[in-house]
Formats: sequence, structure tokens, C-alpha cells
Amino acid sequence: MRVVGLIPARYASKRFPGKALADLCGKPLLQHVVERASQAKNLSEVVVATDDMRIADAVRRFGGKVQMTAPTHPSGTDRIAEVARDLACDLVVNIQGDEPLIIPAEIDAAVAPLLQDPAIPMGTLACPLPVAQAADPNAVKVVVGTNGFALYFSRAPIPYLRDGHAGGASPYLLHVGLYVYRREVLLRLASLPPTPLEERERLEQLRALEHGIRIRVVMTDHPSLGVDTPEDLDRVRRMLAK
Repeated sequence: MRVVGLIPARYASKRFPGKALADLCGKPLLQHVVERASQAKNLSEVVVATDDMRIADAVRRFGGKVQMTAPTHPSGTDRIAEVARDLACDLVVNIQGDEPLIIPAEIDAAVAPLLQDPAIPMGTLACPLPVAQAADPNAVKVVVGTNGFALYFSRAPIPYLRDGHAGGASPYLLHVGLYVYRREVLLRLASLPPTPLEERERLEQLRALEHGIRIRVVMTDHPSLGVDTPEDLDRVRRMLAK
């Protein structure tokens, strides 16, 4: 089975313009993502999807593969869907371009269920979330059924603790934004209009749930560490220097 990792990358980030090419220990931030993703055993190929020639030129300079896309895509999902239309592959992994510390084994873990069971249309990751962070709307929560599939994603603290938290392990799970799609599922999702819950929560994955597409959730111990600001980049730089 052929599995392709696609990394959507934009130059025009609102909070950190040009972050994909920001220097991180002598390399562009995006190069760290590409190199780590390329270590995943379940990926046949890793390709950057971008609409910016500065990013495309940088990727070619460090030996990566890149595909140019239209500049009009409203989301990374739409961007990778454009590339996936011309790919001969079975599975597509959407890898965030601003996570230079992504763990290759976790990409493999997310892909594994779809390799094992052809009935699973999508997959993603989640990790434990401390109770104190559950109210943060930027920390997207997911509730998972006993079958391992997502019931709902929300910026609100779900599940609601009617009697409060009595201590012990946190009941909250943080969604880690890496997605695995069967190619035909990705193309179908990209062809559908935004759904009501998706628009209210501003969460693309709800489009899948609202259309009855199941999402398998694999547990991990590691939250993602995205770079959204120069301060985030400094933090990652310190971590790499240790």
C-alpha cells in the first residue's frame, strides 16, 4: 500500500509571516519537519504542498520534494487535496508544516490502523490533557468511543464534568492535528461545503463527522508542539539545543 505524507506550507502566516523558512538551528523550520517525517517507516514519500515560490525554492535546495498549488485554498486540507488528485497512492497523511519536533513513530502509529483495516476511512492522534488546560479554546478536545473512534471534537471542555473533577487521571483528551485519509475520502471531503458545526467551532474535522465519516483516534503520550509565534520558535530552539 502506498502512503504519501503531504505537508501544506504557507508563507503568509498572520502571527508569524515566513515562519516556514525561519531559521531553526541552521535549517529552515520546514526542513526539520520534512526530515523527521521522512523517517516514518510507513510513508512511501513526503511532499511539500505550497503556493509560494520562496518555499518551493527552499525545499528544492535542501533536497525535498515540492508540488505547487493554487493560492486560493482556504485550508491546508484543500491544498493537499489538490496534490492528492494527481497522486497514485492509497493513503494520504496531512502533516502540519509548523511542527519541527514531530515524532516519526507517531506518524506510523496513526497510519497503522488504516493499513490493518480497509474499513477505516480516517485516522488521527490524541493525548492526555491536564484538567487545568481544558478551558483553553485553542486546545481542541476530543471524546472517543469504546471502539476507538471520535465521537466529537470541540474547543469547549468535553466531556462536561457535572460533579467536577474528583482527582486522579484527567478525563480530557487533546486532539493532535495529524490526519490520515484514504485518498478517495480526502477528495470527497474537499469537494463538500463547510458544515454547520465545522463553521461554529472552526474545526475542519467536524465536516467528516457531520457527513458520517468515522475518524479512528490513536493515543499518544506526546502533544504536538506547533510554532505559531517567534516566541514558540525560540522555545523549540532551546529544546533542540539541549
